[in-house]
Formats: sequence, C-alpha cells, structure tokens
Amino acid sequence: MRKSISAKWVQTAVACLTIALIGCLLTAFSFYSWNVNAAEKAKDALLVGVPPDRCPMFYNDPETGEIVGIGADLMTEASKEAGYTVTFREITEPTLKDALDNPEYDVILPFGSAISSASGQACVISAPLFQTPLTLVTVQGQDLPAILRMKVGMLKSQGGVADTVSSMYPDIEITLYDTVKDCVAALRGGEVQALLNNSYLWSYILQKPSYADLEVHTTEMLSMDFCAGTPDTEKGRAIIERLNAGIGALDNTKRQAVILDYTTRKLYEYDIFDHIYAHRVFLGFGAVFFWSFVFLIIRRLRLMRGEHEKTVKKLVDQDPLTGALSMNGFRKRVTELLEAHPDIPYMISYNNIRDFKFINDSYGKAVGDELLRFWAERSMMVLTEEEAIGRAESDHMVVLCRVGGGAKIARDEEIVLDPVRNYFLDRGKDLRVQMSSGVYVLTPEDYEHPDVDHMLDLARVVEKKVRESGRDGFDLYNQEQWEKEKWIADLVGHLRTAIRTNELLIWYQPQVDFETKEISGAEALCRWKHAKLGCIPPSEFIPALENSGSIYELDCYVWDKVCQDLHRWNEKGKHMTVSVNVSRCDIHDNPNLADHFRDLIEKYNLSPDQLKVEITESAYVEDSSLLIRITQELNAYGFQVEMDDFGSGYSSLNMLKEVPVNRIKLDLRFLNDDGDPVKGRIIIECMIHMARALGMDIIAEGVETVDQAEFLNSLGCSEMQGYYFYKPMPVSEFEEH
Repeated sequence: MRKSISAKWVQTAVACLTIALIGCLLTAFSFYSWNVNAAEKAKDALLVGVPPDRCPMFYNDPETGEIVGIGADLMTEASKEAGYTVTFREITEPTLKDALDNPEYDVILPFGSAISSASGQACVISAPLFQTPLTLVTVQGQDLPAILRMKVGMLKSQGGVADTVSSMYPDIEITLYDTVKDCVAALRGGEVQALLNNSYLWSYILQKPSYADLEVHTTEMLSMDFCAGTPDTEKGRAIIERLNAGIGALDNTKRQAVILDYTTRKLYEYDIFDHIYAHRVFLGFGAVFFWSFVFLIIRRLRLMRGEHEKTVKKLVDQDPLTGALSMNGFRKRVTELLEAHPDIPYMISYNNIRDFKFINDSYGKAVGDELLRFWAERSMMVLTEEEAIGRAESDHMVVLCRVGGGAKIARDEEIVLDPVRNYFLDRGKDLRVQMSSGVYVLTPEDYEHPDVDHMLDLARVVEKKVRESGRDGFDLYNQEQWEKEKWIADLVGHLRTAIRTNELLIWYQPQVDFETKEISGAEALCRWKHAKLGCIPPSEFIPALENSGSIYELDCYVWDKVCQDLHRWNEKGKHMTVSVNVSRCDIHDNPNLADHFRDLIEKYNLSPDQLKVEITESAYVEDSSLLIRITQELNAYGFQVEMDDFGSGYSSLNMLKEVPVNRIKLDLRFLNDDGDPVKGRIIIECMIHMARALGMDIIAEGVETVDQAEFLNSLGCSEMQGYYFYKPMPVSEFEEH
C-alpha cells in the first residue's frame, strides 16, 4: 500500500515538473519574440518629406545642416514614441500635392486635412501634432477688409491649405505665388489685400528689415491641424496608425515647450541686403561723402590730364615712325579740310609699296622703316597746308591733295615717286621699289557728307587691281565697277540665307534621244529667285560665286537636292538619270570629291548610273593630276564622267588621252552664224568621229533648230539637249513629261 502511494506521488511530481518546465520554455519564447519584435520595430526607418524654408516650422540648422524646427522636433518625438527612426528631406516638388505622388517619401508634412495628390490619389492623414493659427498680414495702416470677400495671397506650396480655406470661405479669392518675396510684392502692388500664413512663420518672416511696413493682424482667421499625410494605401494606413499611437503618447506640456522654444528665438539672420536696408541712412550719407571725394579726385585728375592733352593728342593723331598723320588724325584732318575748302577740287589716293615684306626680310626692318620715313618726308615736301598725308598701316600711305594737271603729276613724279622708286638704286643696291596707287576723285556729295573711310575703300579697290595686275603706277576709280563689286559682295553674303529660305530652285532641262524622241535624261540647273532682287540669271550669280570662292557651297546644295528628287522618283518606280555640274572650284575645294558623291548616293539609296558628273572643260587645264585622280575615283565608284562644253575654246586634246572621260558634251557654237558655217560643220563632224573612235559617248547641247538636230543625227550623235526640244523647267513641270 505504501509502495503504491509512493509511486503515485512520484508520478505527480514528475507531471508538475514537466508542466513547470513547459511554462518556463513558453515564457522564455514569448519574451524572446517580444524582444525580437521590439528590436525589429525599433529598426523601422521613416523618410519624411518637408517643404524648404518654412522657418520656424522647418529649416536647416546652420551648425549641423540638419532639418529642425517646431514641426521637425515634434515629428521626431512622435516617431520615436511610435518606434520609428525618422529622417527628414526637403521636397523638390512645387506643392505638397505633387510630393504625395513621389513614392520615395513615407510621409509628407504638413497637412491640415486629407486631400488628393496631384494625380488624384487619395491620402490619409495622422492625428494633429499640434495646431497652427493662420493669421493675415497687410501693409501697415491698411484697414483689414471684409474677410468673406478678400483677395488673399499664399505660397504655392500651401496649395492644400488654400483648398481648405476656399472650402470654408468660398467667396475669398486666393492667388498662389512661388516665394514670400513674390507674395510681398503682390501685396505692396495691390494685387492682393492681405497675405495668409501661420503665425509662427510670420514671427520669423517679418523680422526682415525691409518688411517693417507689414503688420500681422492679431485676429486669428482659423487654426489648421498640423498633420502628417501619406497616400491612402495599406502601407500608408499602417504607418499612420503607428504614428497616431506615437502622437497620442506626446505630452502636451512638451508640445508647448517646443513651440515656445522656437518662437522665442531670434532665428532670422541678416543677409547683406538686410544690413544695407537697416543702415540705409548711414550708408546714404557715406555714399554722398564718398562720391563727393571721388568727384574732387576726378576733377583734379582732369586738370592734370588737361595739361598733357596736347601731347596726347599729338601722339594719337601722328604716326610716330614717319611723322605723317595717323589714320585717326588723317580722318579728322580730311574732314576739316573738306568743310573749310568746299571749293577746292580734291582727290584721295591709297598707296602701297609692293613686296615690302621682301624688303624687310632682305635688308632688315630698320632699312624698311627708313624707306617709309623717306617716302613721307618727300611727300610732305610737295603738300600744302590744304593737303594731308597719313600712314594707314605698315607700308600703306593715304594722301588728300588737290586735283592737278600734267604739270602737277610731273612734279610729284620728280620729287616724290622717282626718288622712292630709286631709293635702293641710289644707295648701290640692285632693287627698284615698285608702287601701286588707287585714286578717287571726290564728288560734291563727299563735301556735304564726308566719309573718309568710304573714299579710302574706293581708292583701295583700284589700288588692289593695279597691284594684282603687276603694274607699277596708278589708276582711277570706276564707279560702275565699284557698284558691280558691291552687288557681288551682297549676293555672295546672301547665299546661306538663300539656301535656308529656299530661294534657290532646281530646274531640269531634258536630254532627248532624237531617234526615239524619248527623254533619256536631264541636266540639273539652278535658278535664284532673290527675295529683294528678283530672278537673277545664272550667267550673273554663278561667275560671282566662282570668283568669291562660294560656288562649292551652292553646288553641294544642288547635288543634294537632285539626289532627293531621284530618290523620290525611284520610290514612284521612275528610274531617271541626271547630269550635275562640277566646276574647277569644286575640285579645288574638295580633293575628295569622289567620296562626296559616293556618300550622296548611299545616303539616298541611288545607283551610280543615275548621277552623271559633268566637269566643265576649263577645269581640265587647271590641275591635270588632281583632275585625273578624281575622275579615276569617280569611275571606280561606277559614276560616268562627262566633259562639259567641249569645243568652247579651252579644249586640250591631250586631256582626252589622259583623263578617263566617259562622255563628251559637244558645244554647238561652231554651228552659229559667226564665221564660215561649212568649216563649222566640218569641225563638228571631226569631233564626233574622234569621240566615237576614242570609245566615248557624245551628247550635243544647245540644239535650237531641226536642221541642227538632223545634221547631228546623220553623224551618229542622237543624244541632244536644247531649246528645240525643251527649255529648262521647274521640277514639277519636268515630272509631268
């Protein structure tokens, strides 16, 4: 019996110990789980977006750079209570509504009520951290108007608050501005009657000295809750729920302490403009004193400068090397003489020693300077008080003198020009100085409106022609030539504008097979419809562009336009062949011309046979080696090369042997009315037979009559181009044929 009781007692004890052990384990596990959850909860981070420059609600601490302020500190405390580690970031979006759409932020501060984001997404807000009283600011002395119909200015970043105010006061007209500065300007300018913001911000903003004319109205318009907001999602609601617990745990005394701490500090720091404004009276007196002192100093300096004015004027108006006038002095002296002596017939000359650099390089700069001084001295020996000489630059002299007859010219030659020309010969050196001069005779208009630079430009044009001709002497200005050159300069200068505004038009002249009467190809031509000058013939603008070195730019434009047309025709199923012109200038400007044409056909997906390259015959005698290389490269790429204007007078039969030309374009000037027509026909016949014998194709251009066409066809030249068949025509008209 005792043994049975002992066994039961042992079993009971074991059961109790087991239950106790299980309880301990469960308690330990629960404690561990609670610690883990607490640790995980403590690790939660919260990124809070706040608007910048909202002191004392939010601002960057000048020492740490961290965002602090009433809202920041209270949010930090509430987050801590909720188990969050909070990080603040200034929002870059223009309004809080826009910031709600940025998924980077966990919550946004501050919201007075739940609003929708800029994209229309609903948001959920927390319990208020505290309340912010909204007050009005007006200009001092201005009566506060009726609130219900007031024009109020607010910051754009307060768009949510503005919506709340509008819902409470529907008749208030609210205008939003980017900055406080813009708001104040609108208030002072009468655009709005008052500004609305929370009183804590006003306590900071109105510390600015220049805002001393503004006053806060103590009447509180309304109070807004200062809440955190986030998009109304499952995650957002969870965050707000936790934040609400933290906000509920905040002590009200602590709230008031934080608010009092920031609102009693003098947080506003003066910038340079604030200091200037605050001390403007003192600075004004200082400025008056300073400028008075400066005025006295300047006056003294002017008096001192006046003492040296004559010396300085002499240095400015006189060339120190030759003793002649400087260009500045020459301009002034010529103007004075023309105004003082309108009855004296004057001429102005621009004079230049040719190869003066050679003289300097050969004999030294000192010898060159001595020659210039000698020239000026000899010139001044023959000039009177009513005449003038100046040194334009280097070895260029300008002279205003009376118009004289043969006796005066002979005297100038004897006293000035011959001694200068013989300067080195007289000193035992085998060198004769050559001079070129351009002379412009003044007109009555030049006396009425003296323009010395314009007169010298005219004389310089003539001097340049004399120099380029290689002559030693002078020539007189030709008004007609000047006008022509000015027209050319204006035309060349307008080229790029003409290309940009489509003044340049591509026309086509069909090429015909006389036997079949079908169009076998076309030649591309350019027409210029100038915006101011009207239609300019190619015979005028092409030589002008060639002489100025601008023809390559025009030709590149024409080639590109032709390739565009060929590409368009190809897409319509019409395979055409067009000849384009290449001048000697194009070859000179682009030694890789063949590559340019290859790139063009690749760009527009053309075959080489669609683009024939016509090289004007005159180019064949300019640089034969370069031309041969380019022609060979064009042939290698599959292009056909034509010799244009064959028989125009520049023919070189040797070129036909050396240059791999595929086709000759025969000039029919031998068939015109000049000279012996029989001999002309014989020459044409021989040229055709020669081309055929050399294995070249041939096309005749300039065919104007049926007799010419039949004569050419009888000789085996069936391809023709000319007015007998078609005149050049716009692309739209050409496409109809």
